[in-house]
Amino acid sequence: MNLKTIHNVYFIGIGGIGMSALARYFSENGKVVSGYDKTPSPITKSLDQIGVEIHFEDAVKNIPISFLDKKTTLVVYTPAVPKNHKELNYFVNNGYTVLKRAEVLGEITKNTFCLAVAGTHGKTTTSSILGHIMQPENATSFLGGIAENYNSNLILGEDKVSVVEADEFDRSFLKLSPNIACVTSMDADHLDIYGENEMLQQSFVEFANKVSDTLIVAKGLPLKGLTYAVNEDADYKAFNVRVEVGKYIFDVQTPTSEIKDIEFHLPGNHNMMNALAALAMADVYGVPLGKIKVQLKSFRGVQRRFSYKIKTDDVVLIDDYAHHPTEIKAVAQSVREMFPNEKVLAVFQPHLFSRTKDFVDDFAEALSLFDEVLLLDIYPARELPIEGVTSSWLLDKMTLENKKLVSKEKLSDEVLKSESKIVTMLGAGDIGLLVEEVKNKIKEKHKI
Repeated sequence: MNLKTIHNVYFIGIGGIGMSALARYFSENGKVVSGYDKTPSPITKSLDQIGVEIHFEDAVKNIPISFLDKKTTLVVYTPAVPKNHKELNYFVNNGYTVLKRAEVLGEITKNTFCLAVAGTHGKTTTSSILGHIMQPENATSFLGGIAENYNSNLILGEDKVSVVEADEFDRSFLKLSPNIACVTSMDADHLDIYGENEMLQQSFVEFANKVSDTLIVAKGLPLKGLTYAVNEDADYKAFNVRVEVGKYIFDVQTPTSEIKDIEFHLPGNHNMMNALAALAMADVYGVPLGKIKVQLKSFRGVQRRFSYKIKTDDVVLIDDYAHHPTEIKAVAQSVREMFPNEKVLAVFQPHLFSRTKDFVDDFAEALSLFDEVLLLDIYPARELPIEGVTSSWLLDKMTLENKKLVSKEKLSDEVLKSESKIVTMLGAGDIGLLVEEVKNKIKEKHKI
């Protein structure tokens, strides 16, 4: 497929975080972009503001006439779209070029020097940090989150170097051709796709085998490559770690040198690991350590990754995408580190019936680390309900006393009743859309 001959690009599921980055890329490169999504969102609104036409009803009549030329139209879809989607089936049945998001990303990046970040956790933050480090090098970065420094999931540069978030869902990352890659983690996840954890592990081995130059892995993972770790021996080692005025300061030993007093503002040991992984990839690429240090200091984070929505002496509201037990534990650890003597409320929306079923005991253990939990119904995304798999089932397994099921409609009122100073809102469903309402109610109560 020659992307240069494509004039129109039509996206089915354009509001997805990975899809929207591609839509923005094509629009910025002079293509005519349009598409469908299930519901309006801040992402679809931001695309509309750059001239991307989007509709929210699945109907062939809504496809713009100019996109009906098969020779000049590329159709991109996300695997999350149901098989009976009318527009998708129209394009497939009428012989259009129809590709998954991962295939298109592979096409865009295959002729670049590609730095790819993989892992069941940490890849969005790590790739965003790396994209920020590589921005002065004119890299183009496709991210799985909105980087605060750019208010975008696309950092547009030139077409010689690319930074990509390599997604294991649906084995998408096997469509990439990475020159330098890292793997942050390989915890069990997406068992609705893989069936068994062993199959997920095997996909990471296949991804590692695709790396042409250098693979970098978190120490302890069963892959061969340069290793990185905090406070233990590794090829890239962060040590002499201290917390000063809400930021980390640490030194790093690389295979060939040492750099002191790196400043990094994201909380939690897991984020220091993410910064270290990005540093290692950029160092292997050839970015001077002094330049890496400057970029790490100025990195402001990723939206919905431990994002402070309110931060005062009286109340703190944190928004985070955490939807796996390991991620929830990381948030709990970060909150305790930053606010060691305060009561903490977690609002959690489970994501997928299958994930809840597969990890219910781990979810219960992770959520029980908080002082108080408000639990929303399971967000189904692409799935139908599974008998017996409910938020009530999960709630019963949690060991903390202060826990409660709550509806979206009553969430703000329940949050306001809480005596916890720290409020965390966690999940990958539509809970992100509730954050603004909760924030406004808290501000009203505290007269902020």
